[in-house]
Parts: sequence; C-alpha cells; structure tokens
Amino acid sequence: MSTMNTVGRPTTPNRVESRPATLTGGRGLLQNEHLIFESDGWGKTGVDLPEPKTDGSDLGDLVRKDPIGLPGLSEPETMRHYVRLSQKNHAIDLAIYPLGSCTMKHNPRLNEKIARLPGFSDIHPLQPTSTVQGALELMDTLAHWLKTLTGMPAVALSPKAGAHGELCGLMAIRAAHEASGEHEKRRKVLVPTSAHGTNPATAAFVGYTVVEVAQTEDGRVDVADLAAKLGPDVAAIMVTNPNTCGLFERDILEISRLTHEAGAYFYCDGANFNAIVGRVRPGDLGVDAMHINLHKTFSTPHGGGGPGAGPVVLSAALAPFAPAPWVVHDAGGYRLIEREEDEAAQAFGRLCAFQGQMGMYTRALSYMMSHGSDGLRQVAEDAVLNANYIKARLQDLMSPAFPDGPCMHEALFDDEWLKGTDVTTLDFAKAMIDEGFHPMTMYFPLVVHGAMLIEPTETESKQELDRFIHAMRALAEAAKAGEVDRFKGAPFHAPMKRLDETRAARSPVLRWTAPEGSNIAAE
Repeated sequence: MSTMNTVGRPTTPNRVESRPATLTGGRGLLQNEHLIFESDGWGKTGVDLPEPKTDGSDLGDLVRKDPIGLPGLSEPETMRHYVRLSQKNHAIDLAIYPLGSCTMKHNPRLNEKIARLPGFSDIHPLQPTSTVQGALELMDTLAHWLKTLTGMPAVALSPKAGAHGELCGLMAIRAAHEASGEHEKRRKVLVPTSAHGTNPATAAFVGYTVVEVAQTEDGRVDVADLAAKLGPDVAAIMVTNPNTCGLFERDILEISRLTHEAGAYFYCDGANFNAIVGRVRPGDLGVDAMHINLHKTFSTPHGGGGPGAGPVVLSAALAPFAPAPWVVHDAGGYRLIEREEDEAAQAFGRLCAFQGQMGMYTRALSYMMSHGSDGLRQVAEDAVLNANYIKARLQDLMSPAFPDGPCMHEALFDDEWLKGTDVTTLDFAKAMIDEGFHPMTMYFPLVVHGAMLIEPTETESKQELDRFIHAMRALAEAAKAGEVDRFKGAPFHAPMKRLDETRAARSPVLRWTAPEGSNIAAE
C-alpha cells in the first residue's frame, strides 16, 4: 500500500521497515569505508619520487627515523577513499542545511573561482607591498563595503572568526577605557541570557566579570533589568541583534541610549547580520563594535575549511584603538600600517601575525559585488521570508517558542508539542537524518526548553523548503500518532547509528591505535 506525498509521488506509509543487514557493511551505492589507517598498502608506495640529491644531514635530529604511519595508496584508491567518506556527510550541495545560528547557505562557485586566481591564491604575507597592490586594493575595497553596509567609520579585517572578532572588539573597548583612565573601575560586561556562548567566554577571557541580563517573555532583552545593572562599573554590553531567538530587539535604540549614558560601550554580536544586511545599519542603532562573519553572511562555507574571517567594524569612539594592520591609500599607492607608531599610536596591538585570510576576503567581495546593494538587501528579505514561511507551515503541528508576530532569519520552536509522546527533541532530530535532512540546532538557545532552531537562509527555493517542511510535518504527525520506535532508535538508515553522545563528549577517542596483534606499526 502506498500514499501520495505533496509533490505527487508515491511513498510508503509511516512505519519503520525491518530489513536484513548487508553482508559487507555497505548500503546500496554507499560503500563501507574504513579509516585510512585500516587500509591495505602498508608495504607499498602510491607514488614514485626521484631520489633526493641531499641526505638530510642538515636537518640534524629532525630527520624522521620511524615509518610515517600511513599506507601507500594509488591515485584511484586515494580518490575513492575521500569520495566514500564524503558520502557519509551532509552537505549544502546535497540539501537544505537548517542549522540555526550558523547561516549555512550556498556558496556561489564564482566566488571560488575568484579566490583561486593567481595573485590571490598564491599570495605570501611577507611579499613586498609593491608586489601585492591588487590584493591590498581588494582589502581596501572590502573594508569600504563593510563600513558602508554597517554605517561605521572603521574596520579591522584581521580577526579570523566571530569569537576572535569579539576579542578584538572587547580589547578595543578595554583600550578606550584605559585611555580615559576608567579601566580599573569598569570591570563588568552585561550579557543577555540568550547570548551566544562565546560572548560571556570572551568577556571573561579579557578579564571582565560577566553579569547576566534577563529576558522578557517575548524573547527580548529586559530593558528594565539592563537599566538596573548599568552603572559606573560597567565597561560594555554584548547584545546579538537579531538575537538568538530569531527576533529583532525592538528596544535597541533605548538599549544603546542607556548604555552610552552609563559611559559603557555597545558591542553587537554580528553572527546574525545575514538577517538585516542591506536593510539596517548597526551604526545607526548606536553600536560601537560588531564582528561580521564573512564565512556566514557573505557566502564562504562556514569555517571556510580553515581560518575564517570575522572583521570588526568600530565606531568613531573606538576607531583609534583598532588593531594593526590596516590598509591606507595615498599618493604612493596602497600600504599597510603595521606598527604601533605614528598612525597606529593608539592601536591596542595585533591580533595575528599577518593581515588575515585572503581567501575569505576574495569570496566575500565577490559576493558583495555580484549582488550589489539591491541584491544584498534582497538577501536579508528572502532569508526572513523563508524563515517565516517555515514557521507558518509548521506552527499548527509544532509549537513556536514565541508565536506572536514574525520572526527574523530563524524559526524557533520548543518541545511543548512533544509532551505526552515520549519523543524528545534529540529523538526527533535523529529521525530527521533518516529522512535525508541535517537536524536543526537542538537545545539552543538555553532559554527555550527543548529548543529546535531552524534557519533556512535566502538560498533555498520554495521547492526545497516545501520538501523540508513535508518531512518535518510527516515526522511530527508520526510522533503524535505514537510511532515512538521510529524515533527512539533513529537514525536507522545513516552510515553510522546513534552514538552514546554523553560518552563521546566525556571520553572521546582522539587517537587511532593499531589492533592487538597487528603488524602495521612494525611496517
């Protein structure tokens, strides 16, 4: 017996089918792939290299004395190994990646092509500035766009990620208070209960005491509680806007006013800038410092396969304390201000050895220039539209954490609708894997019980959203119908079954060791 789904194709009823295990460990066209260390080939080499012309004696005691510890694989074996591993992972190239708070969206291939152009991909940080004028011009142009989009007069490009950007912003704030002689008395940073976990961690790392600010029932900063805690001992507040509940802080101007009246600075976590880019300029809201994740808002895959980029825009009050280096353009061309002297006399120092991540810069500027100002505005509008579409299509079966009014870029649900089903948020997320979807963010923000945070981003079509929504509705109906077994053992169809996540977190296996009796190590 079959039924028809929303796009008219037959599908089996909602039941967990029992099927025999395969004899090889593979499943259909998915191969069973072992770790590289478990591969054959320990007695061979996969490539022929010419004999070295030197004996390595100039390396002293750095010459390797033991086997390298890797099998020798041919090119086809190597390629197949990584392709098979890739088939075990979800990817944005495969389907929607609804992981809220992370802006996992399609990365245009044009951006990758630009990042690989000679002069960008092979640049070296120690090249003379006369040989990298094009790269410096790109950095200067990127800085211009970031300042224009945020309404801020200065930007530090060098931070490598969001948390690194937070560190940059708070160190600039600390330097400003030191310059005014107030650092010793301003030892507190106020952080809302719904903040990203890096916010209080960064504040503590810089040496501040973190004070939590309450949240209202509608998911926003409690302005009365903030006002009560602001005082001459507060250095800064850290607010995410739109916040982690997927809501715009409607009292943001009042928050800014109160903060500045108390002599503190306003740090804005820019992780969710994707929801307002081209629509709202943080500088107009009274923000003093905000990091921007180029590897979220401006298309590079999250993390970028290496160092990311989290530039920090700064207000006029904090601009003099921006870290070196930065690019200037004068009659002699483009150059870098790199030392804490002359133009950088008040800079708090450096955040990293060199200038930042060129691959991130090229991708981000390619994204900006290909979209233009109107396209970037549409990015935010489509991201918000898609999130509200998901919320509207699921709210009759699932319970929105904050049902009144629209959300921004994220649709946030709690687990109220699962009460009485014996199905938890974790169970539901694992069952999503069986349906071919990466789970949404679970149990975050902590202020929402059993949270399910879904961020579709702007790059998902209505067709893909409908496919995702159909799966979510089918699973929700199955949970309410009492099909508990479908959820408790899930995932059934993934390459790996459900792990003991508590044990994995507390006792992770971080190093592979050869099985007892194996002669791999000897080879």
